[in-house]
Amino acid sequence: MTRLAIFLLIVLSVWTLMHGYVFWRISGIPFFAASAARRGLMIAAAALWFSYPLARILSSRAGRLGFPLEAAGSVWIGVLFLLFVCLLAADVATGFGFLFREQTPRIRTVAMAGAGLLSLGALVQGLRPPAIAERTVEMKGLRPEHDGLVIVQLSDLHVGPLLGEAWLLRRIAQVDSMSPDLVVVTGDLLDSDAARAEALLPALRRLRAPLGVFAVTGNHEFYAGLSRSVGILEAAGFQVLRDAAAEAAPGLVIAGVDDLTARRQLGEGDGFVDRALSGRPAGVTVYLSHSPSEVERAAALGADLVLSGHTHDGQIWPFTYLVKLAYPRVTGVHRVGGATLVVSRGTGFWGPPMRLFRRAEILKITLRGV
Repeated sequence: MTRLAIFLLIVLSVWTLMHGYVFWRISGIPFFAASAARRGLMIAAAALWFSYPLARILSSRAGRLGFPLEAAGSVWIGVLFLLFVCLLAADVATGFGFLFREQTPRIRTVAMAGAGLLSLGALVQGLRPPAIAERTVEMKGLRPEHDGLVIVQLSDLHVGPLLGEAWLLRRIAQVDSMSPDLVVVTGDLLDSDAARAEALLPALRRLRAPLGVFAVTGNHEFYAGLSRSVGILEAAGFQVLRDAAAEAAPGLVIAGVDDLTARRQLGEGDGFVDRALSGRPAGVTVYLSHSPSEVERAAALGADLVLSGHTHDGQIWPFTYLVKLAYPRVTGVHRVGGATLVVSRGTGFWGPPMRLFRRAEILKITLRGV
């Protein structure tokens, strides 16, 4: 719990510093020079700082009554980030106000307007339905009867306060349209409230495939309460792989681990990848891990295909570059040792309902023998 407390402290510190910087720079724009406008700006800064934390508290206690504040607070996360990026870019361009002094207020005004336009574009993109992205993966040792087998991957749906039953049913309809042989859910199906997810069980039970639906937990299943989250996934009819492997069909093995990122935050140790892949049945192995972590170890242990998510491809550019510091393979298809790694951009979103430049996705993966 100490590591988790440190993580939360860091998040709140960054949240506070971003607010401080953004409103400090906005206060230098001539429109806010009057004392009354400056006071209003400070009140707005305080209210917006509290918006998202307060929304999460109200949401857990008041349910749908807290939805308007949660929606507004979530959007503000994205707007704040883009304001921070644009105003920082303006500072770099003007030498933090030491160059082009007369033009600096105007440049900051343009940066603020640019952040607004980018926020609007990101909101439109974030609310679009996920694209269906098709991938073909060649696998040695694939049995002839499995050549052409279709796996549909869902990841990072974050069903909860902003993405509810109607949205989920539309995603299931998309999955059905691809006629998958197998469906995998690579974590963060839930957001942070297990009770809300339980209400979606009738919809979740409609997610089906001939060879089954396999799932692993993500970090948000840990945050929502791991045992209860796993219970919801199992009640939906999913086979939850917790450092374990199972045979989906003769010669086709699905293995998976509980989320490695959350385990690091909680200080739970290591060796989980070995546990998931040791003693598994014979056959080609599809390995599920919410975070694209320890992929080299999975490849060394014989995983043929690794399916991950978690990164959201940064969700709001240029946050992608920060995500890459922790997860260098942030999206797409990669060759790692003898394994193919596919990292999903995610099917839903976390926090702001926003994505800049690239929308969410559902992956349709076709296996081919070589």
